[in-house]
Amino acid sequence: MTGYLAAWNAHDSAAASAFFADNGVYYDASVGTPVEGRDAARTQVIDAFLNAAPDAVWTMDGDPIVSGDAVAFEWTFSGTNSGAWADGTAATGKAFSFHGASVFHIEAGMIAHQADYYDALGFYKQLGLM
Repeated sequence: MTGYLAAWNAHDSAAASAFFADNGVYYDASVGTPVEGRDAARTQVIDAFLNAAPDAVWTMDGDPIVSGDAVAFEWTFSGTNSGAWADGTAATGKAFSFHGASVFHIEAGMIAHQADYYDALGFYKQLGLM
């Protein structure tokens, strides 16, 4: 997981998405609709966040929990919303920092499924969108 977070923190969406299996699934609980496939995870999730917050930093809070092919950890995601969001929402210029947790299913060393859970309402309030 450290390589995956390092790719995010290097703002390298190609490197981050390379950790996904070809048919890997990304699920954001606040959105509710899974994103299927490595390319879709890159364009619809990774690029979307990194374009909206080019200074984003994703840090793991504590040690991950590993059990078989499952990995889970709590995290903090912070940055400044200086770019537009994928849905066309304009940049607010506001800084943000929010906590969440991710659960991963790993197959053959690749991310087969990632599910993220966080306080989206609190995040939107920090951006002044609510």
